[in-house]
Amino acid sequence: MASKLQTKTIKEYEKKGYYVINLSVTNKAGIADLLCLKDGCKPLFIECKEVNDTVKPLQLYRQKELISLGFESIIIQADK
Repeated sequence: MASKLQTKTIKEYEKKGYYVINLSVTNKAGIADLLCLKDGCKPLFIECKEVNDTVKPLQLYRQKELISLGFESIIIQADK
């Protein structure tokens, strides 16, 4: 679970003026952890991964799907 990294990321993006929603339960398996919204910016989806966690194939599929729909999508890996 990436709760520490998620908390840090939420605070960081809220400081930048984003409205951040944690997508803990959705109808789309593999969707990113966070949705960041800001007036004038594309919606940004962020997947948070701890040091030893790996990105799953379904998560990569969802990332490509989001990008193809015109959204931003990134994966953040915690530092060691």
